Amino acid sequence: MSTSPDTPPVAAAAPELRRRPAPTVEVRRAGAAAADLTGFDVLAVPVAAGEGEDAPLQPRPGAADAAVRYGVDLGAVCAAEEVTGAAATVTRLPVPAPDGSPRRLLVVGVGDSSVTALRRSGAALARATGSADVATTLADGVGPAGTRAFVEGFLLASHAPPVSGRRAAAEVAPRRLALLGDVDAADVRHAEVTAGATVLTRDLAATPSNLKDPQWLTAQVHELAAGLRLKVDVRDEARLRREGFGGLLAVGAGSASSPALVQVGWTPRATPGAPHVVLVGKGITYDTGGLGIKPRESMVAMKTDMAGAAAVLAVVLAAARLKLPVKVTGLLALAENAFGASSYRPGDVVTHYGGRTTEVNNTDAEGRLVLGDALAYADAALDPDVLVDVATLTGAATLGLGKRHAPLYSADPALVQELLAASAATGERLWHMPLVEDYAASIDSDVADARQVTTTPGHGAGSIVAALFLRPFAGARRWAHLDIAGTGRADAPEHEVTRGATGFGARLLLEWLETSVAR
Repeated sequence: MSTSPDTPPVAAAAPELRRRPAPTVEVRRAGAAAADLTGFDVLAVPVAAGEGEDAPLQPRPGAADAAVRYGVDLGAVCAAEEVTGAAATVTRLPVPAPDGSPRRLLVVGVGDSSVTALRRSGAALARATGSADVATTLADGVGPAGTRAFVEGFLLASHAPPVSGRRAAAEVAPRRLALLGDVDAADVRHAEVTAGATVLTRDLAATPSNLKDPQWLTAQVHELAAGLRLKVDVRDEARLRREGFGGLLAVGAGSASSPALVQVGWTPRATPGAPHVVLVGKGITYDTGGLGIKPRESMVAMKTDMAGAAAVLAVVLAAARLKLPVKVTGLLALAENAFGASSYRPGDVVTHYGGRTTEVNNTDAEGRLVLGDALAYADAALDPDVLVDVATLTGAATLGLGKRHAPLYSADPALVQELLAASAATGERLWHMPLVEDYAASIDSDVADARQVTTTPGHGAGSIVAALFLRPFAGARRWAHLDIAGTGRADAPEHEVTRGATGFGARLLLEWLETSVAR
């Protein structure tokens, strides 16, 4: 088909996005010996290493019942199979299955039965059993934190990213997880919400950018918030221009997709005077680097450059589902950093919301520009008690700490300790980094309030400098900055973390809100 010069090309239809259903989790009070397990493929029971080098393996709740059910000497079979009881080890025992029993009997090592060990054991069980329906006593009698950790691990390791671009397949029924014994259903429901927040963050971050632009993400916010009756306020490009959000406008200028600042909030009705937390998320739906274009290899993962905004949205939704006694406002700073005739340039001076100015040195350091607008707005208009931003911000974060720890920046010792405690509880690891005052001079500018990045050759400390750049936008608020550039993506699965978008930050912030802010 030919077209005239005035006829726009026909856009290719975007592929349908399909998500795999999450496992269903049920609680059955019966023990492993008596429970009706018709239809289940796997029965899994916990064991732990004994204390001391030659101590025998220690059965945990349900192991003795399973031995009765299958008519085996569990200790002897485990010894023959060299079962160690170490956390996250899964061994299939070669025993015949009686009628009405799952055909596979697994023993799962739980190590010291800490929340970390239980979360990792849940993840190992999920991976070892594929799509099979599983009944287990691993959550029997482990208490609220243990139950939540085990269920989170199982659900998170069961997750697969959304699929697009393949031929539609038949709908797959969700796998089943039955928890046997002394398990509180309320703890299970809690874990489903927190794991669901991580899964939502992963799904949004993994969505291809030909589907996902600021307008698509805005529509997702409206749809998800409507089910919980949460208020959504959207600043589109015209409103951003009227109100002076120069950072978002500059970054989004080169794209056919307009930038937006989306505000979504949870306010508990039963807790007047509840503390107010504002969460700010970087939402770059695709990052080419702009005129400072990235190398091809560095651009491949940039559909996940809005993982901070996705985590913020997921936390607000989960706070509403859990009815946390904390007012939580999420700000999603959304833009696409594209390469075009109207792209912003090195040497430009950007005026942010509230009037602070930035001299642009690197168009691939766009995240701090959109965060500056959102932080300044939060400080000036929302009056938060605490302000936290989450962003896949700097490659320097990965160079310094790798992909298993996220840098945490804050000058508030109490806030640092609260977030580190939440990190330890959830396994989403943070490392407190210094806001080195001596480095602040490296972003002094002759033409603006600050440079966007340092121009001193060999200066280094890019993640620290980025945090120092953001700090003035938060005013005098209690503030923390989480740089999740390394932890937001994973090259390979590990424990509850899946390859690709990890969803880092959602469970961490929920734990912090629930255990520290809501006290």
